[in-house]
Amino acid sequence: MIPFLGPSDPFPPVEQALDNPDGLLAAGGSLSTWRLVDAYQRGIFPWFNEGDPILWWSPDPRTVLRPEAIHVSRSLRKTLKKRAFLITIDRAFGRVVDGCAAPRGGDQGTWLNVPMRRAYAALHAAGLAHSIEIWMDGKLAGGIYGVALGRVFFGESMFTRRTDASKIGMVRLAAQLDRWQFPLIDCQLETDHLMSLGAEQVSRRQFVAAIERLTREPAPEWVMDEDLAGNAAHAPRALKQI
Repeated sequence: MIPFLGPSDPFPPVEQALDNPDGLLAAGGSLSTWRLVDAYQRGIFPWFNEGDPILWWSPDPRTVLRPEAIHVSRSLRKTLKKRAFLITIDRAFGRVVDGCAAPRGGDQGTWLNVPMRRAYAALHAAGLAHSIEIWMDGKLAGGIYGVALGRVFFGESMFTRRTDASKIGMVRLAAQLDRWQFPLIDCQLETDHLMSLGAEQVSRRQFVAAIERLTREPAPEWVMDEDLAGNAAHAPRALKQI
């Protein structure tokens, strides 16, 4: 059994998470900004379906990506050299979250329900959640969003509408995070897409020990370096006017 949290109840130790399903730790609580920040600092994240109570997870092992070690395939390297894209940060947070929430592969459901979207919008307003936008031919081709605390980026979701758009965004994000001396990106769960980019798995104990220190380090200003942004010719008109 897992505990059902009241509005101010603390999280149980992550070591109490279930093995099956892997990482299920608690239910209930709220999606307030303070609750979410507390969760991420402890290696916990929310994930639940529409109509279910809030569920909190801390899987073991944990999937992470080390920015300096991201794998760039030969074909993706060629795409990056063409620079037929523009990368921005925090220019279209709501649109990126909507893109991530859109049904995929015939599945009409989404874990990014209205309460979750409102919660991450509040984190964004607090300067703690960020989006990375990939623009091609003046249109939003893909995006990534997540939570940044100190020098850890907790990736939440990504979407793509053009070939390799999300991979381009992840590679450029990793390069920027490496310059900011972020040792890792939290990817939460293993996927083929992430593993192809060089993601690896670490024990929950290692992960929690690392973020306990890193989330309390000074945070950088979230502005993309110009040499990583891509070709300004592919910016939508509204961005060119800023």
